[in-house]
Amino acid sequence: MRTAKDFFTPLAVGAPAPLREIPARPSRAIHFFDPSNAKMAAKIPDMVGTVDVLLGNLEDAVKAENKEAARHGLVEIATNTDFGPTQLWTRVNALDSPWVLDDLTTLVTEIGHKLDVIMVPKVQGAEDIHYVDRLLAQLEAKAKLERPILVHAILETARGVANIEEICGASPRMHGLSLGPADLAADRRMKTTRVGGGHPGYLVRQDPTGGDIDADRPTYQQDLWHYTIARMVDACAMHGIYAHYGPFGDIADVVACEDQFRNAYLLGCVGAWSLHPKQIAIAKKVFSPSVEDVEHARRVVAAMGDGTGAVMLDGKMEDDASTKQCLVMVELAERLAAVDPELKAQYDAIEA
Repeated sequence: MRTAKDFFTPLAVGAPAPLREIPARPSRAIHFFDPSNAKMAAKIPDMVGTVDVLLGNLEDAVKAENKEAARHGLVEIATNTDFGPTQLWTRVNALDSPWVLDDLTTLVTEIGHKLDVIMVPKVQGAEDIHYVDRLLAQLEAKAKLERPILVHAILETARGVANIEEICGASPRMHGLSLGPADLAADRRMKTTRVGGGHPGYLVRQDPTGGDIDADRPTYQQDLWHYTIARMVDACAMHGIYAHYGPFGDIADVVACEDQFRNAYLLGCVGAWSLHPKQIAIAKKVFSPSVEDVEHARRVVAAMGDGTGAVMLDGKMEDDASTKQCLVMVELAERLAAVDPELKAQYDAIEA
């Protein structure tokens, strides 16, 4: 058993010291791209600054024969691109695959100074994070990196969800979690073939009026992922890391995509994956507090003064708990305004 003081000791001689707090950098949209796709790769430099995270995908959606091309393509893109305010992430192949060891050894030693986060798919338990943690420390030492690369785990198995708390607390380099709904649905034997989102069969029906079960009775579609997202948010909050919704596969249905992203945002997620450029705008909109919410939050904080007691504002009682809720909104708005000039202008206009 590791003692608490050893938890923040580097796992390899010469590796950078582990972080004691994960930076709260915006990750509203994690935009996936295939580095082996020349057309897609050519667009990356122009996307810098337009999205919080650009993620070079090496795993699912990359054919087996293109795995090495994707890896080397990511090295070339990272080497030749100044990412400025945009974070560079990658999703490596699964830990039981024949490609993951080369993914990690190549990327960390060649572009580790550019990589912010490595996303690890199909994490089953703390043992998976421990393996990656030690290996990354050894590679960081070899590459003489000055800061640790963070790890982001994808929840894609029932065992991963069952072990969610120990995954979150497995390493000080844990950045957060993302929901992987398609693989998780298959592992759970859920009867849906959709990639994220709801299902018209998952519903509740209004009780019959007057006992007539054949009369028209409204139905309400439910959220298949509510339990998992809520559990993910709690586990991440407990460990000071960040929860994200994953992919929404129906690219054309931008309305349902926005609804699903908003559900995750309201529950406590800080961002979602983008599989198409049109989803970037949706994620940036949804995971940024609205001007109206920021304005209200600032009014409550100002009215509450030192944060104790209670006041009446617009006919509603506001107290210390209200202040804490509003500070979440205000602090998020400040972080986003620091990297998003358009949002900054909107939020600044509130005070004008």
